[in-house]
Amino acid sequence: MSTLVVQHPALGDAAVEAFADAVGTRPARRSVALARWEGVTIDGDSVDRLAGRWQVDAEVVRPGLRLADFRLAAFDMDSTLITIECVDEIADYAGRKAEVAAITEAAMRGEIADYDESLRRRVALLAGLPESTLERVWNERVRLSPGAEPLLLALAAAGVRTLLVSGGFTFFTERLRAHLGMDLARSNRLEVRGGRLTGRLLGPIVNADAKRRILEQACAQFGCTPDRAIVVGDGANDLRMMAVAGLSVAFRAKPVVRDETHHAINHCGLDALLNLFEDAAGPSGR
Repeated sequence: MSTLVVQHPALGDAAVEAFADAVGTRPARRSVALARWEGVTIDGDSVDRLAGRWQVDAEVVRPGLRLADFRLAAFDMDSTLITIECVDEIADYAGRKAEVAAITEAAMRGEIADYDESLRRRVALLAGLPESTLERVWNERVRLSPGAEPLLLALAAAGVRTLLVSGGFTFFTERLRAHLGMDLARSNRLEVRGGRLTGRLLGPIVNADAKRRILEQACAQFGCTPDRAIVVGDGANDLRMMAVAGLSVAFRAKPVVRDETHHAINHCGLDALLNLFEDAAGPSGR
C-alpha cells in the first residue's frame, strides 16, 4: 500500500475524479491545490499517464514518509532555486547568450560528455566583461523559483540543514545562501583581473562527481549518511548526487533527470515537495 499525492496550483475537480476512479476511492484529503489518498495500490506508470493527461504533478509515495527522517536538503541553483541560468544571462551582456545557452541546454540534457570542457567554453565567451556585470545580473535578472522561500523556511523549522551545490558561480551562490539562510554553498569561482572577467575559472570545477562528493562531505559534517539527504535539481550534472540520496526530486527538469529520480515537480512550486511528507504539509496542502 502506498500514498498517492496529486498537486497543481489550481487542481481541477475533473483531474481529481480521474484519479479517484483509478484508485477506486475518494481522496482522504482535498484542497485547492492538493488531493491525497492513503493506502492505495495504483502503479507508478498509471499515475504518470494520468498526470500527463491532466497536466498535474502526481506521485506514488512510500507510506510513512516523514520530513523528520531527513537531516540535510541539497539544492542545485540555476533553474532550480532560481529561474535562470546565470552563465547564459551574463553572456547576454556580451551579445553571446544564444551561443552559451545552446551549450548549457545540451549539458543539462546530458548530451555533452565532458561537462568541464563545456563550462570552460562558456566561461571563455565571457572574457572582457566588467566584473560589475555580475552585480547587474544579480539585481536585474535573478528571481527565486516559486515556493523556494516557504520551502527553505519549513526545512529550517524542521531542523533540516541546507546545502546549495552548483556548477554556477560563487558570486551568486554566496548571495543566495545568505538571502535564503542556507547553511552551506559550494560552486565555481570566476577569475577576475583588473575589474574584468578573464574567461577562466579558478580551482577545481564543481561537476557531477564533485557535487556527489560535496553532498557526502556535508552529510558527514552534519552527522548523517546520504540516505538521510534530500536532493533537488534539474540537470544531468545533478544525477550522481541524486543517486546516493535518500530522496531525489526533479524540479521542472530535463527528461533524463525525471527518469532517474524518485519524484518530480513539473507544475507546482518548490514548496510542493512538503506535501510528499505526512508530517510537513506545505501551504498548498493546508
